[in-house]
Amino acid sequence: MTTSSDERRASRPAAHAPHGLPPRSLARRLLAAVARLARKSALLVVLVVLALVGMRAYLATQGPVLRPWHTLVPDEPSAGAISRDGWPAYVAAEARMFEQLHRRMQSSLEAGDRTPLNRYYDPSLASPASFGHDWNRSFVLEPSGAIRGVAVLVHGLTDSPYSMRTLAELYRQHGFVAIAPRMPGHGTVPAALTREGRKEWMAAVDIAMDEARRRAAGRLPVHLVGYSNGAALSLLHVMRRAERGERRDVDQLVLLSPMIEVNAFARYAGLAGLPALFPRYAKSAWLDLLPEYNPFKYNSFPVRAARESYLVTADLQKAMASVAAQQRMDQVPPILAFQSVVDDTVGARAVVTRLFDTLGSNGSELVLFDVNRKRVLNPLLSPQATDWARHALQGPPRRYTLTLVGTASDDDASVVARSRAAGANGIEVLNTGMTYPADVFSLSHVALPFPPDDPLYGNRPSGLRIVPLGSVAVRGERRALVVSQDSLSRLSYNPFHAYMAARISAKIPSQETGGPGSSP
Repeated sequence: MTTSSDERRASRPAAHAPHGLPPRSLARRLLAAVARLARKSALLVVLVVLALVGMRAYLATQGPVLRPWHTLVPDEPSAGAISRDGWPAYVAAEARMFEQLHRRMQSSLEAGDRTPLNRYYDPSLASPASFGHDWNRSFVLEPSGAIRGVAVLVHGLTDSPYSMRTLAELYRQHGFVAIAPRMPGHGTVPAALTREGRKEWMAAVDIAMDEARRRAAGRLPVHLVGYSNGAALSLLHVMRRAERGERRDVDQLVLLSPMIEVNAFARYAGLAGLPALFPRYAKSAWLDLLPEYNPFKYNSFPVRAARESYLVTADLQKAMASVAAQQRMDQVPPILAFQSVVDDTVGARAVVTRLFDTLGSNGSELVLFDVNRKRVLNPLLSPQATDWARHALQGPPRRYTLTLVGTASDDDASVVARSRAAGANGIEVLNTGMTYPADVFSLSHVALPFPPDDPLYGNRPSGLRIVPLGSVAVRGERRALVVSQDSLSRLSYNPFHAYMAARISAKIPSQETGGPGSSP
């Protein structure tokens, strides 16, 4: 008896249902297997997190003990109070807070805290008093003549208004009122950053901008200058106004080492502080517990500060996406930004891809400071970290000007600026008249705002009775210091600061024409 081909095919089990199982039974089995795998994966993740938290708790019982600057939390206004009361009230509350904190700190210091390198010991070499003015506080610089504009300058994370001092003076010399607000939680004690965060920081930026608008009175240009986390806060201020459809209150943005993207750890930094819920493990609330020998910047770093810095960048990315979706990027003022090609704190390439590549044709420019590519140093440089800059000027035309500042060639240390204008294919090369220092292989995230003659971070003697952090050179064996040797060798000043200052000055309206120009 002959069986037809159709009958033979019908008698075979379906290819997608092995062992004769109906398709629905197979699907249920597959879903059950996936569910079991998901449960096992979730359990594994929970076990790994518990193990890491347990290890973190154990490590919190080791190392240095918490000192008064890790436990005394200043009493600062809330974000709501800052926004409601405004700039004069904020500065007055700041003065009261500093006086109160100073009294509490002096009564809390023990004999071992009274050292020549403790910023909280008044006679020390690290005391802010050694500078004749406490640059940890908010300040305003007034021009000597007629006011030609207003600039608001916002410092970075763990920093203080000191880092904006040189640029504030630059603006003052150009006839601008320079307003440098202290971000809440900064300039006092590291413990302050266990409470203050992005909401308070944004409120402080907003009231400083309110003061700038009051002084400008709709007649004078307003510049907003931000450094690192302060650059992210400045850009967020602009983006949120654009997102809400409000009138632009900034004529020019200037960003230094802008924190557009931070490393992945900051996103989950909050987990590292979980054991601090129990008093025994209070030290787990800190990523670093270090001596405080810098008069204007914290060395100790709390977990919460890392988490808040990530949330600032997350808020910024969300606001930028919203502005782009509403097709309001044309409301963003021109941006002049400066960024080191290598940066261990923020994502340098993200400044290109996540910020500048999203802008419209509004006259913006990004200046990248390249590594020292002299033949003797080049073999020591990491290609993964540095090669991207070689290709930055290539590709299709951009909507902004891109400038790369670096060595003329691998056997010539003279510094040139290679620029590709917005929409252009060609590259212009300008000799800057500077030379790449032989002992410097790159700039750093922290270096950009400070000139070589900065009394604290520069490499030239200041004559002050202070510790010159920019020229400290200590040598010895590894693992003998309580601070990392990397932190002591990290470049703390910008050898190309004069070039940067000239580029910023060119964006300041001249007295004669009312347009960009040089100082009178």
